[in-house]
Amino acid sequence: MAVGKSITRTEGRDKVTGKAKYIDDYTCPDMWYGKTLRSEIAHGRIISINFSDSFDWSQVVVVDYKDIPVKNLVALIFDDQPLLAESVVKHVGEPIILIAAPSKELAERAIKNIEITYEAFPAALSIEESLSVKAKIFGDDNIFKHYTITRGSVADAFQSAEIVVEGSYFVGHQEQLYIETNGVIATTKKDGSIIIQGSMQCPYYIHRAIKEIFGLSDEQVVVIQTVTGGGFGGKEDFPSVVAGHAALLSRKCGHPVKIVYERGEDFAASTKRHPALIKHRTGLTRDGQLLATEVDITFDGGAYCTLSPVVLSRGVIHAIGPYKCPNVKINGSVVATNTPPNGAFRGFGVPQACFAGEMHMEKIAKTLGISSVELRRKNMLREGDITSTGQKLLYSVGTQEVLDTVIERSDYLSRVEEYKNPSDNKCRGIGLSFFYHGGGFTGSGEEKIKGKAAVELDTHGQVKILTASTEIGQGTKTIFRQIVAEELGISLDSVIFGDTDTSKVPDSGPTVASRTCMVVGKVIQMAAANLKNEIKKLVAQKVNCDISQVEIANGQISCPDVEKLSFTQTAIECVKEHGEIKTMAQYSSPPGIKWDEINYTGDAYPVFSYGADVVEVEVDMDTYEVKITKVITASDIGKAINPAMAEGQIEGGMVQALGYGLCEEVVWRDGKILNNRFTNYIIPTALDIPEMETILVEKPYPYGPYGAKGLGELPMDGGAPALVAAIANATGAFITEIPATPERILAALEAK
Repeated sequence: MAVGKSITRTEGRDKVTGKAKYIDDYTCPDMWYGKTLRSEIAHGRIISINFSDSFDWSQVVVVDYKDIPVKNLVALIFDDQPLLAESVVKHVGEPIILIAAPSKELAERAIKNIEITYEAFPAALSIEESLSVKAKIFGDDNIFKHYTITRGSVADAFQSAEIVVEGSYFVGHQEQLYIETNGVIATTKKDGSIIIQGSMQCPYYIHRAIKEIFGLSDEQVVVIQTVTGGGFGGKEDFPSVVAGHAALLSRKCGHPVKIVYERGEDFAASTKRHPALIKHRTGLTRDGQLLATEVDITFDGGAYCTLSPVVLSRGVIHAIGPYKCPNVKINGSVVATNTPPNGAFRGFGVPQACFAGEMHMEKIAKTLGISSVELRRKNMLREGDITSTGQKLLYSVGTQEVLDTVIERSDYLSRVEEYKNPSDNKCRGIGLSFFYHGGGFTGSGEEKIKGKAAVELDTHGQVKILTASTEIGQGTKTIFRQIVAEELGISLDSVIFGDTDTSKVPDSGPTVASRTCMVVGKVIQMAAANLKNEIKKLVAQKVNCDISQVEIANGQISCPDVEKLSFTQTAIECVKEHGEIKTMAQYSSPPGIKWDEINYTGDAYPVFSYGADVVEVEVDMDTYEVKITKVITASDIGKAINPAMAEGQIEGGMVQALGYGLCEEVVWRDGKILNNRFTNYIIPTALDIPEMETILVEKPYPYGPYGAKGLGELPMDGGAPALVAAIANATGAFITEIPATPERILAALEAK
């Protein structure tokens, strides 16, 4: 058995020994280096670009928008973002000029010898400014996308409500802060084809983007992922920009061109988590039964659309959390501002919605004078219940299990009362959150993508996995090998992972949306099952028996009246005799899935994963510093393919979530980020990580690989509200904006 075991991660040894090669470790003969000149203002017109006469420009290559052969755009959802600015800039850091030179130092000197003058325009730098009179900056429409979800009769339900509770909540930007910055090498061949190598999550996103820029065919663009030092959503769409720039430079200078961002540039130019302003209005009975909910969500999309519509989509669908309410109205919009575009970040719109929704549940409980646990239990979704989009939950609903588990393990009900009586200047508190996360793309998204994967026998008798799903530290290579080994009944040593190269692997869809294990893993399991049948068929023909009599287990093949055969040796013989043996599979939705894209109703996701967090804190009442002392999490993930790695995913996501809630704050001035370094953008370190207890709950999902559901994003959702609820329990300070800095705690206490 391979599934369910905590085997060592496939690429782990190479990473810890330094053998792994990241993109900046690669060099090519005659390779040049690329640099980007960016806008220094938030909004304005380019008046002139002046190249200093004191610099020898024959040493370098200069590229601007006029060098783009076909389309000046970053292909994604809407075609609104130029690859290079033409006459107008819409945010600080927008790329304008590219330089390639034989050395990084020369490229940097060239950049310093270019001066751009602007005519500055008014800029909207926040949600409030975008919604106010400054919305005129964007013409008649400063809205990238709007969604409305309605169910029941909200107006009538509010009329009958005994209690109405309102609240307003705000969350700011968060930086992904992956260890390895963005980087690529682009090589243009003599026939005009382009090869991109680099750090990325989604090779086929880049593949499409390069085709659009240069007007090339599928075969003329090859995208290869190198070892990638973290992504967290930040390398979903932004690498298309870096790859496009490097490819333009390579095409013009005739050399391979490497672009690797310095940390400050990566921080300032790349996408962040969307800030959000979220307002709740909830009608209830006096004993806490939800009757009606109105939620208004506004996300800050930045200067260009990027992935904002789908981030907002998740936000509105998850707006009321894992609770049943018969009457719902949710309005969601994402607005344009003159800040760098925001994009994907682990959780993808749900952490914003979850913070507001869970803090609002705390506020409701306090208003009603009841336990927030009682409130959650009274209203939580169970199997057979209906969500806000009208989806009936048919299976794998672990709400009660995760909530009961963390409450019991933490002794929450006793300690929430105990902590109300501090004995010194260190106030202690405990907080709870309860949440869910849809697995895979929203609605009909997976049907549109129809992700593919394949497995093939090689000449050594090994089974090679062929998929565009990338390893970015989350364990893709390991769990896929476990799934294939389990399905074929062979050892892990007999399963290898093919290069993530668009010329060699099918399009499995992007490595996002908690879909890698649940969706692509299932496709790989199906491909392995097809290969198993193919091998059994060939063996049955060879030994002259019925295919049903052939069995593969423990690395051996058995059939009647024949001594057991070695899988590896038999595979080698099959390849020699029949040539390449490769089987493919393609995703198809579970039966009965229906989604109305226009009205936003129906089955938003095939299944949800569920989680509950308890966070304990100690607050210094002299300085208002917060120390997190313990975290307990319970996560219903269907089935843990690799329990140790699943726990690692949960713990890593929780640390990011605690940073989001406590200390991670992007500081802006006039549209420019001031704290773009590890030294001044504060994230939790190893010294800040508290004692953590991670509990895996397994409610199998019948259409996932061996029952597995999505996991990667779920841990990001609940940490911030549980933390802030613990601060409220400790101090009485109810904070509605994160991060919960000492200044915000003091302000909340003064307001109280």
